[in-house]
Amino acid sequence: MTVHVHHIETLVPDPVYPQEVARDRMMHWVGHPRTARCVRRLYDCSGIAQRHSVLADFQPGAVAELFRTDAAGRLIEPSTEERNRCYITHARRLSVEVARRALAATPDIAAADITHVVTASCTGFYNPGPDFDVVTGLGLPETVERYHLGFMGCYAAFPALRMAEQFCLANPRAVVLVVCVELCSLHLQLRDTPDRLLANALFADGAAAAIVSARRPSGCRPVLRLGPFLSALATAGGRDMAWEIGNHGFNIVLSSYVPDLIAGHIGPIVENILARAARDREEINRWAIHPGGKAILDKLERGLALAPHQLRDAREVLRDYGNMSSATILFVLRRILETLAPGRSEPICAMAFGPGLTIETALMEAVPAAPESRTARELSRAIHA
Repeated sequence: MTVHVHHIETLVPDPVYPQEVARDRMMHWVGHPRTARCVRRLYDCSGIAQRHSVLADFQPGAVAELFRTDAAGRLIEPSTEERNRCYITHARRLSVEVARRALAATPDIAAADITHVVTASCTGFYNPGPDFDVVTGLGLPETVERYHLGFMGCYAAFPALRMAEQFCLANPRAVVLVVCVELCSLHLQLRDTPDRLLANALFADGAAAAIVSARRPSGCRPVLRLGPFLSALATAGGRDMAWEIGNHGFNIVLSSYVPDLIAGHIGPIVENILARAARDREEINRWAIHPGGKAILDKLERGLALAPHQLRDAREVLRDYGNMSSATILFVLRRILETLAPGRSEPICAMAFGPGLTIETALMEAVPAAPESRTARELSRAIHA
């Protein structure tokens, strides 16, 4: 049995900030000249042109929702509770909207067809959570099974897709809605440690949804055929990428050694997953790599001996959106599907990284959907009804 991702939908909030605007605002807030110089260097070398945030706080003259300043113009760091309240408000809206758009773009799958909802997020908590909001906001059946993957980090889309695939293999009638929503900008911090300054320069807000099933794909858009998944740990880097909850947001550890650690472990992992699928490296032209940062992409391009065009999709997502944690890899995969030549199939090696140091990989194939006749489509709907 074959399981497909029928559609990937992506969504970003309206406030968008050119990287130089975010840089100048941060340089003003940090105050100290040495720290300001470090901020300028990090932002200018990030490979990011712009980022989105649910907050209008960084726009000149805006009434701040979270990041307020005192009479002297100094930033008043919000508490974790205040940040999480913003998360609840905006995560509810974005998770429901991106799921609604995903369903609207997949006419052969109706809300009544959804059997499972899997959500992923590491930037906030509430219960009932975004899984509940998606079910109630879209009017899905109350019998839908709900699962939430929390606080996993940038690689969480892979466990979510793997869960969806397993549900579909266990029940061929299953239709799974996967939603990733991340509001990283809520956790901006002014501490002058390299980890925090780097995180401020990279992370942004975004949401993505995917519809997964074992149904025969139809329509004119290409789809993703899911192949083997592989989880691996680079335990030597367990303390180099980590999250913990602090009094003023989530404290991130993001060592400058992370790109080297990933590059040092990725070769055998790629060979392992290729062997599972009986494929050769030369067959893989498309690489969907989570753009955790420019340094990671640079190191992997050299370590895997990739041509520049093979990482074009990842670099363009980093340029246009920054690092949106778990949602980011779905942005990359969607961009690959949008640029696939008509009628052509292409294997994809996808990967993402997160705390642990966790390295998740998957082999997929972008394939053209086979048009379905009206009679067959009506029969399929009748059977599933």
